[in-house]
Amino acid sequence: MICTSILTSDLGTLLKQENVSTEKDQLIEILHVINDRFGCLPKPYLRAISSLIGRNEADVYGVASFYHHFKIVDEIPDEKLITIRVCNGLSCCMSGAKELFKAINRELESKPSISVVNAPCVGRCEQAPIAIVQKNPIPNARLDHVIQAIQSKSIEHPAAIPDRTAFDPVKVATVENGQINVEEVNNPDWVGLDAYMSFGGYSLLGSIRDSSLSQASAISELKESNLRGLGGAGFVAGRKWEIVSSFDGPRYLVVNLDEGEPGTFKDRNYLERDPNRFLEGLLIAADIIDAEKSYIYIRDEYSGGLAILSQAIDELIEVNLVGPDQIEIRRGAGAYICGEESALIESIEGKRGEPRQRPPYVAEKGLFGRPTLVHNFETLYWVRDILERGASWFTGFGRRGRKGLRSFSVSGRVKNPGVKIAPAGISLIELVEEFCGGMLDGHDLYGYLPGGASGGILPSRLADIPLDFDTLKEHGCFIGSAAVVVLSQHDKAREAATNAMDFFVDESCGQCSPCRLGTHHAARLMRESVWDIPALDSLSHVLKDASICGLGQAAPNVIDCVRNYFPAEIKDHD
Repeated sequence: MICTSILTSDLGTLLKQENVSTEKDQLIEILHVINDRFGCLPKPYLRAISSLIGRNEADVYGVASFYHHFKIVDEIPDEKLITIRVCNGLSCCMSGAKELFKAINRELESKPSISVVNAPCVGRCEQAPIAIVQKNPIPNARLDHVIQAIQSKSIEHPAAIPDRTAFDPVKVATVENGQINVEEVNNPDWVGLDAYMSFGGYSLLGSIRDSSLSQASAISELKESNLRGLGGAGFVAGRKWEIVSSFDGPRYLVVNLDEGEPGTFKDRNYLERDPNRFLEGLLIAADIIDAEKSYIYIRDEYSGGLAILSQAIDELIEVNLVGPDQIEIRRGAGAYICGEESALIESIEGKRGEPRQRPPYVAEKGLFGRPTLVHNFETLYWVRDILERGASWFTGFGRRGRKGLRSFSVSGRVKNPGVKIAPAGISLIELVEEFCGGMLDGHDLYGYLPGGASGGILPSRLADIPLDFDTLKEHGCFIGSAAVVVLSQHDKAREAATNAMDFFVDESCGQCSPCRLGTHHAARLMRESVWDIPALDSLSHVLKDASICGLGQAAPNVIDCVRNYFPAEIKDHD
């Protein structure tokens, strides 16, 4: 066994090479560095981490074991371990992911250095089924595709080049009927800094910094546009800026790019095409609230997007638009719960991603105990266009009295899945017919999930209600991140609900017993041919009333929806 002091020295050298500090809050990034090197976390290196950063071994192990993407092993492997993740999200299962998983396992079962695991939604639902070979996503995957990637040692994400002349979301929304062209599914060429600035990029930021556009005016315009949090919570963005600014500094800005809600892939889509539009929105928000530093928390599955984002920030540093330590990227490690803002903050601080009790709220006491503005990626993405074009431009879109634009991640039984920029208040039937080319041949609309696994399931007879914040509440659903999964007569709502509950079982952080135990028991009961409605109703009430965070509170939505809208499916029948 190699002694800990030698490994500590080796680790210190490795971290310097990767430009990762030894501060205690960097624990998860340090774990990533080791995991990237070995494809796992050898226990001797966990002891080395403890020695290097001054956190006890139990604490280091507790954090490492919390995140799904870290595989702890006893000894240092002779060769790098390769993990193949086959997505078992609903859209992928509808496209044959279960069969793909079995086929890959059979083919590679004699390879001890290769692990094949089921993974929750990886944010590529429009490319279903998806397998990720280490970091290389295989869209529309087949067994031969995966085997070819293994044989050719293609385990890194394909690189992208910043040479796209422009990507204009306004044009997509107004001229191209919401259709985002997806010619390349893995990192299309993205809008580099020169191209972005040639079309007026960062001029608005300049107006903020030279005070030609006052901070008060910017906040007022944003509030008038009614831009709401587009990660799912729907809080008015401008009002959030005001609240955070009201607390004494130093303040922080945190961006949620974890995008873990099953069925959601809009943020990845925008990141891979137009990172500077998001970064300009981030810098505007940071300047207005006088943030000391900004943190971007990106999901680990988005390694291609991470490379793009890192390069884009480096380019901003080179032209002195940001300081070298002004924006810091932190990687997630496979924990859906870190989409909850306080759990995300815990993760950035190098801890287990467990939600905090509230109050206090993160706006007052967030990252490192300081006032913190937390935003979803897409929320900041629209800041530039709203402030340049005015609130009336944004509110000029909409149907059925709703105002604004929404980015729908559409997957399932439609001809053209993908991200669709559509007016707020559009109905599901309009979204499918106008933006997705209709249903697949041989498929008729049966039902749909309007907001991913958390948002419930609605039948086809309710496909004409407006899809927006607050419009689905009376039906026991919500839009959340606008992750729409379309079901046909070849699907079962109960199977979709069970898939969602299995996801919640796996992703519960375990902190509170209502969620930890309730999701487990619910999943077991949902596999019975006849549902025990009284027992499930009881579990539903407990989960909603007693869970600490939104994961447990939203988990029973699918139960209630199947009971209310698809009762024939849960009776005893063949």
